Amino acid sequence: MLKVNKLSSAVKWSLFAAVATGSVSTMSAYAADGDKVERIEVTGSRIQRQDMETASPVTSISAEAITAQGYTSVDQLLQDQTSMAGAALGATSNNGSGGTAQVDLRGMGAQRTLVLLNGRRMVSSGTGADSAVDLTTIPVAMIQRVEILKDGASAVYGSDAIAGVVNIITKKDFEGFQLDAKSSTTDKGDGQTYELSGLYGFNTDNGGNYTIGAAFSKRNGVIQGDRNWVTPGASSFIPEGTLGGMRAAADGTWYDRDYGYDYTQDSYFQTPSKRYSLFANMTQELGNDMVLSGELLYTKRKSNQQMAAQPANIDLAVCTDTLTSNCITLDSAMTAAGITADDGVVNYRRRTNEVGPRIYSQDTDTYRASVDLQGYANVGNGMNWDVSYTYGKNEATSGTANSINATWMANAIYANQDAWFYGGAIPAEDVDAISYMETNKGGNEQHDVQANLSGDLFQVSGGAVSFAIGAEYRYEEGYFNPDPIIVAGESTAAQQDPTKGHYDVLSFYQEVSVPFTEKLTGDFAFRYDEYDTFGKATTWKVGLTYRVTDDLMLRGVTATGFRAPNVSELFGGNSGSYDYLTDPWGNEQDAQILTNYSSDPDLKPEESESFTAGLVYSPSFLDGFSATVDYWKFNITDAITRVDVQDNLNACFGGDSAACSVINVTADGDLTNLTAALTNVGTVKTSGVDINVNYKFEALGLDWAINNDATYLIGYEQDGVDYEGTVDGNFGGYAKWRNNLSITVSQDDWSVMYYNRYIDSMDDEYNEDGVDYVDTADSVFYHNIVGTYHFTDNLSLSAGVKNFTDEKPSWVSNGSDGGTSPEVYDVVGRQIYGNVTYKF
Repeated sequence: MLKVNKLSSAVKWSLFAAVATGSVSTMSAYAADGDKVERIEVTGSRIQRQDMETASPVTSISAEAITAQGYTSVDQLLQDQTSMAGAALGATSNNGSGGTAQVDLRGMGAQRTLVLLNGRRMVSSGTGADSAVDLTTIPVAMIQRVEILKDGASAVYGSDAIAGVVNIITKKDFEGFQLDAKSSTTDKGDGQTYELSGLYGFNTDNGGNYTIGAAFSKRNGVIQGDRNWVTPGASSFIPEGTLGGMRAAADGTWYDRDYGYDYTQDSYFQTPSKRYSLFANMTQELGNDMVLSGELLYTKRKSNQQMAAQPANIDLAVCTDTLTSNCITLDSAMTAAGITADDGVVNYRRRTNEVGPRIYSQDTDTYRASVDLQGYANVGNGMNWDVSYTYGKNEATSGTANSINATWMANAIYANQDAWFYGGAIPAEDVDAISYMETNKGGNEQHDVQANLSGDLFQVSGGAVSFAIGAEYRYEEGYFNPDPIIVAGESTAAQQDPTKGHYDVLSFYQEVSVPFTEKLTGDFAFRYDEYDTFGKATTWKVGLTYRVTDDLMLRGVTATGFRAPNVSELFGGNSGSYDYLTDPWGNEQDAQILTNYSSDPDLKPEESESFTAGLVYSPSFLDGFSATVDYWKFNITDAITRVDVQDNLNACFGGDSAACSVINVTADGDLTNLTAALTNVGTVKTSGVDINVNYKFEALGLDWAINNDATYLIGYEQDGVDYEGTVDGNFGGYAKWRNNLSITVSQDDWSVMYYNRYIDSMDDEYNEDGVDYVDTADSVFYHNIVGTYHFTDNLSLSAGVKNFTDEKPSWVSNGSDGGTSPEVYDVVGRQIYGNVTYKF
């Protein structure tokens, strides 16, 4: 449970003291001519402001920039930002993604980045009982801009905002009709994407605007084996089958398996999907002082992933004098080759190619409706108020075609042993008898009610003291029901139990902005949350801005934060996962080792402390130039995390008995019950520097715009293990340097933009036969170029090339797919894209 410590108490009382001791003179909320002073909302605060420059660093990406760079999904846009790290799920996540796309700010996990739509929460979405927002539910066509708040914001928004906030602002007050058509393809002739969207808006005579839109997008797949840099796979599960690690020859003798199966010919690098979206926004004035607004969003996603045919791993009972049925007989050829029973069973492995590849499918429906009544009360200096209700629901049917029932397969082998062991292919009559279509059901539901009041209290010598107070009630529910065969543990895939649970939270929050002088402003926030699962949590935030000169502003924020355990962490059923691990004993034949994932209903919230400090420099002698430099630091304690299985495996192998107990393995390397439990003992420490330089100028009769974003990672430590400067197939990449540079030149009706993205080299650490090794994953530059031409005021065309030089991804020793980490590097290759926009 989080408690108010001495610092937060001091902040709260100093806040009240600052307000109480200030000048009592007042400032009217109206300008001299009677018009209201224009105030705007800034991501990271509920106080409406006249000045966009705040203590918190915020990156804003416009719809024009999104279109120009050829993004067709929000996750692509976000994961290209330098402030991202780790391995967020997306279009290139083939194994275990469920077709979802997420954001991973600072590499601290998708569950620690809060995603908002127009300042309010989105429902978690995916295949059921999900921990984060599926960004595919938000069509690019409805986006006006995306704002990324890059410091902790729990005191303003509550749970999940530990790493920061992504606020997606949709198009409003649109008038007319706009049609957009986008398409792309790789230079290999695969991986095509298509998007068609329409937007229509109109104003009414009584102060209303109504905007509606629709979008359809399609993404085709890319097979791993179709890229010539991919190293063929070498799985121990081969189509001919192995018994005790040996395979049968044509003459009936048995010999050691002599090759590994190449699964890359059946697995995707880019996963196919289709999305259908409908959305609407409305604002309607209700007299002079009230506005009613509403939002509707519906998205249907149909997506697929594909992997090689099911690798069936079955322990077959061996016949004895007392066991004469439902068993196999070890004939003389088998025993001569050394195949013997171990505790009455012998292991049989087979790649079930005759059944077909595993095709994972998802059919998800996500609904969101929000209504907001805003008003102005002529009380004191004027007060703005709003009351809103947001409802979100996600329903999903997911499944796996060509799944194998282990019990049915064992029975088929017992009934026709020779045909399975010596016949070559799986008997035709058994193909349908051993396979089934796995079907799962899941979903999420959210109710969110908010009430806010904000305005100016009074004026002190430095300006107006502003405030915002509010309350929120939120209800979250999630469930996931696996196929009954999976629940029963009768599939060759990992066993999994159902998940179902819910929680609610009541919150109160306040913010005050105090201009101590004309140069120094303090922003203070405090929040109280009460959950029905673990109890109370309190968080605070203090921000300062100091304008040294008209050209230079200093800023800093310190804050506490928390993340409440979600439904799947609290109520998730035990589930198996085939993780990429190295067995230091060498007992396992494959890098993917079955690990049991368990949840805990008694989990407590994560706690965090964050600090940012930086400067904003806009020299008056260089018009159009600005630069920001921000140091950031995050420290998470009581982190909800699974134990580092690989680290404990290595320690156990080295003789640490406590490490063996943590992951439930024996000292001699029996991994049968290998377990990764969720606990509150995790820690995350990370720090770095963000640098942005932006310069707009005229030269050679042309308009120029240069923008450079860079992030330097000083450190990233999780559970005592340093990850900065390393890459891995499980946790992704934490490059020391990431840099994005864009140069745009334009004149009248045309523009050309060159954009490059740099990822620094990283250490690739791995363990082989108990020995630690370090390779280097090379640095990479991705070059993009795009041109735009406006034929008329209504018609424009953009065309570009991504990854112009067709850079290959760096090799990763335990890469999650194709020998690399697809969430870190571009695995698709050179792409050509175009966009046509018509307005009328």
